[in-house]
Parts: sequence; C-alpha cells; structure tokens
Amino acid sequence: MDVVTSWATKLLEFSAALFIFLIGCAVLSIIYIYIRDVTQTQQAIRRNYPVVGRFRYWFEHMGEFFRQYFFALDRDELPFNRAQRSWVYRAAKNVDSTVAFGSSRPLNQPGDVIFLNCPFPTLSEDAVPASAVTFGEGVATTPFTTSSFFNISGMSFGALSVPAVLSLSKGAKKAGVWMNTGEGGLSPYHLEGGADIIFQIGTAKYGVRDEQGNLSDEKLQAIAANEQVRMFEIKMSQGAKPGKGGILPGNKVNAEIAAIRGIPEGQDSISPNGHTEIRSVSDLLDMIARVRKATGKPVGFKAVIGAYGWLETLMEEIHQRGIDSAPDFITIDSADGGTGAAPQSLMDFMGLPIKRSLPMVVDILETYGLKSRIKVIVSGKLINPAEVAWALCIGADFITSARGFMFSLGCIQALQCNKNTCPTGITTHDPKLQHGLVVSDKAERVAHYAKNLMYEVGVIAHSCGVAEPRQLRRMHAQMINDHGLPDSLDVIHPRVTPKPEFQQRAD
Repeated sequence: MDVVTSWATKLLEFSAALFIFLIGCAVLSIIYIYIRDVTQTQQAIRRNYPVVGRFRYWFEHMGEFFRQYFFALDRDELPFNRAQRSWVYRAAKNVDSTVAFGSSRPLNQPGDVIFLNCPFPTLSEDAVPASAVTFGEGVATTPFTTSSFFNISGMSFGALSVPAVLSLSKGAKKAGVWMNTGEGGLSPYHLEGGADIIFQIGTAKYGVRDEQGNLSDEKLQAIAANEQVRMFEIKMSQGAKPGKGGILPGNKVNAEIAAIRGIPEGQDSISPNGHTEIRSVSDLLDMIARVRKATGKPVGFKAVIGAYGWLETLMEEIHQRGIDSAPDFITIDSADGGTGAAPQSLMDFMGLPIKRSLPMVVDILETYGLKSRIKVIVSGKLINPAEVAWALCIGADFITSARGFMFSLGCIQALQCNKNTCPTGITTHDPKLQHGLVVSDKAERVAHYAKNLMYEVGVIAHSCGVAEPRQLRRMHAQMINDHGLPDSLDVIHPRVTPKPEFQQRAD
C-alpha cells in the first residue's frame, strides 16, 4: 500500500509540475506573441490589440474555407464588399492578385460593367504610359501637368490622423499621384511627404479665412506660394452630405487642428451648407476668377450633381464671358461617397449616383464644346481597376478615391470614422490607437495600391486593344440592363456632338 501511495504521490507531483510547466510555456508564448505584435509595424490591428488582434486575421483566413456554411458571400457586404476590399488589401501589400476557380461575380446584376476584349490586344511592346493632361493651359499663370489618372480624394486633416495624412502624402509622392487636402486646410503633414497637393476651399474657408470667416486673398497667396500646391478646388458639396457642410466633432478639434483651420479648440467644427458668396452661376464664375487671379494656379469646383439645369446655364454664361472664365476642372462626387460624419437622410437619399451624373456632365460639356477646356475629375466608390476603367470609358480625365486609400492604410470598415475610436488609427486622434499606424510601412502600401491599380487599368485597356488607359471609350464596355443582359455604353450613352454654334470651340 505504501508503494502504491508513493507512486500515486509521485504521479500527482509530476502532473502538477507538468501542468505548471505547460502553464509557464503558455504564459511565455503569450508574452512572446505580445512582444512580437507590439513591435511589428505591418498590421495596425495586431499592434493596437496584441495577441487578441491575431484572431481577426485567422477568422478572415478561415472564412475562405467555411463561408459556404455560415459566412456572407464575397459580394454581399456594404458599403464595400469583401471582394472589393480584398483586392485593395492585396494591391497595397503588393502580393499576388490572381484568383482561382472562376469569378464570384454573377455577371447579370443591373449596372455591372463588362469590358469588350479585342481579338488583337495591344502587345506589351506597343503599350505606352498614360498620356499627360494639363490643367489651366493658357489661362493660369502656373498650369499643372500630370499623367496620373488615379489620385487621392479630399480627406481633411482632423478627420484623418497625423500618421494617416503623413502616410498618404509620402505614399502619393512615391507613386507620383496627387493628394487633395479636403476642406480642413493645409497641414505641415501634407507638405512633409512632398506630394503634389490640391488645396480644397470648403464653405468655412478653413486655412484661408480672415478673422470674420471670410475668404482672404492674402492667405490664398500664402498657400499658393507652396510649390507643391498645384491647384485649388472650391467645394460646393460632397457625396456624404449634399446640401450640408463638413462635420468634425469637438473631441477631434485639438489645438493643432484648431490653429490650422482658424477655429476655437474643442468645439464642433460645423461648416456652412453653402458658400455665402456663391448664390448663382455668376457668383461661382466670379469666385473661380478671384481665386485664380490671387493664386495664379488652376481652379475648379467640386459638386454632387442633383438638380442639373444649372449646368447648362453655367456653360452658356462661360461662352458669354469668354472661354477663359471657365473652371479648369469639375470634380463630380457620387451620392454614395463619404468617409466621415453625415446625417443618414442625406447620405442615403440625396444626390445622383456617379453612373448617372458622370455621363450627363461629360455630355453637357461635349454639347457646349467645353470638354477639352474643362477637365473632369470623378470620385465615389471607384476603388478597383474595373470601376476606374469604366469612368475613363465614359469620359473622365481623372479619378480620385478616399476610401480606397483608407483601405490601403489598413482600414477594416469598422464604421467608427465619426467617433474618434478608429481601431486602425486612421480617423482618430487617440495616441494609443494611432500607435498602430506606422508611417514608413503604410506609405509603401499607399504607393503600391496606386501603382498596382493604374497598372491593372492598363491591363484592361490593352485587352480592349488600346495602347493606354486614356484611349478607352464607351464602345469598349457594356453595362448589364434590367433584364440581366449587357448593352453597349455607347448605346446607353450615345456620343454627343457640339451644338453648331459651339462646334469651332470643340475643334
């Protein structure tokens, strides 16, 4: 009995020692993983949420195998589905973008676009880089020429964090694309990266306002003195909230943001819902002329298209005043845009989607012979190559994206943009959450995303038989109709010829 008791005691002691050893190994493993996660710089979620953050990537990976049982399909999620986001993530990481076992795209959903491959595609040796386009040629003192057809849309410093703005600026420089400041003014972080900058003038005139909140010519000139600032964009409205100004909650208005915008610290930054100086087409042209004269640089405006009769009035007034009075560009934002805070009634129900507004604006410009004079920039959920190629087919000169570049920074669509609690550090000013966003790594991802997207648009163009993306036309694509069948874009949106009195201008 004593022998049995002795062996039982030893077994218990061994089991206890083994258990303690295993617990110790587990603790050491967790400590090791914790240290690995907080010191790595590639993934913001793991950096901000060490150990537990790894489950996000594990679940994402396992979803590939189990989604047929209880996960949503690739293309079910909104506002951006998994297929859209996954392409951006792969492009930003510069990893393999091929897929296996066929497309998950059904090819019968109304509004979907299909490109028409040519039996004699453009060979690699015949392909050429995207051609350059000049803004303000013969009108602005300092025109702006660029070949980058995919660029970073307006996102304000304040809405975005310091490391996010820095990463975008540095990445834009690496990729050779421009960056729009958004309405929050020009911060040192926009300039630090060295990228070309489009300065946006919002309804509150942040960054270029006097003490009374009015537009200041002196401050415009000071901004324009920065060589990196290439153009000025007057924001009439934006996709998230057409008819309402920008909203930056007071908990995000710190001392630095307040100083750059010229507003009180800690108070909600609510922009007026329109420019008090711009109440008509004539006022808009006057404002464009004023800003161009003060800065010497190209000037245009941004708007969500809703009511559209005013566009024809604008074209007629331009011809009455003379071609030099025209805006150097028009930025068309889609009604389904928006990265920040906005009333749901406006975000869900106000304004025209880009598939309606882009062809309409292009056709109006063609009708009045002004398409070559006024460049067309378009934004609104165009984050993948096919969407960008569609816009070029319709007649856009440039495409800009905000949320696509947010995904390239590591955004996981947590829908926390308006709460200062963004888990990836992109739209928060919480230093603990910003810690996860490492500028050197994210700048590379921004650059990879822009370069890979433009490359893939080139692949589409070459398959269609043209030498470069800007040669894409409406005849190169078809759109699925309500019956699930494709119709040619040049049938849905037939080519417009200028009115006889404007024919010479078009030529």
